[in-house]
Amino acid sequence: MSEVLRRWNFLPRAAAANEILPCCGSKAWAEKITARRPLPDEKVLLAASDEIWQSLPESEWLEAFRSHPRIGESSTPNGVAHRSTVWADQEQRNVAQGGDAIRTALAQANREYERRFNRIFIVCATGKSSEEILKIIQRRLNNDERTELLEAAEQQRQITQLRLRKWLQEEDAR
Repeated sequence: MSEVLRRWNFLPRAAAANEILPCCGSKAWAEKITARRPLPDEKVLLAASDEIWQSLPESEWLEAFRSHPRIGESSTPNGVAHRSTVWADQEQRNVAQGGDAIRTALAQANREYERRFNRIFIVCATGKSSEEILKIIQRRLNNDERTELLEAAEQQRQITQLRLRKWLQEEDAR
C-alpha cells in the first residue's frame, strides 16, 4: 500500500474528502470515495473511483468539469485547489507548446464549444499535442448534447484516474 493511501485511510472524514477532491472536482465523488475507506490498494481505489463516478448525477459531473481551466489556459477557476492547478498545467504541457495560430484556433473552438454546450470542453490532454486536441474539439462539436455529455464524462473519468495515480505517488500529500 502506498504511504499516501495508508495515511489518507486514517484521516478524519472531512480532511480526507478535501485532500482527494482535486483528483476529480466533484464534492459528492470525494465524499463517497472517502466513505469507502479503508481502501487497501491502488487497484481498489481506481475501481471504486470509476464505480462512484458512473453513479453520480449529471450535476456532479458538471461540478467536476467546472474545476478545470479551459484547454490552452493556465488559470483554474477560483476556489480550485493548488494541486489541481499544478496537475492541469502538467496535463496541458503539450498544448502550451503549440504556436500562436493553433492557440488562437483552440481559443475560438473553446468559445464555440461553450456556446453550443454551455460548459467548458473537457479532454484528457495528457500526451496530446495542441493539434490533436483541436481535431478532437472540432469532432466533438458535431455531437448531440447527450453524446457529448457522456464523452466529456469519460474524459473526466480518465483525468481522475491519472490524478489519483499522481496523488498516490506524492511524498507530501496533505
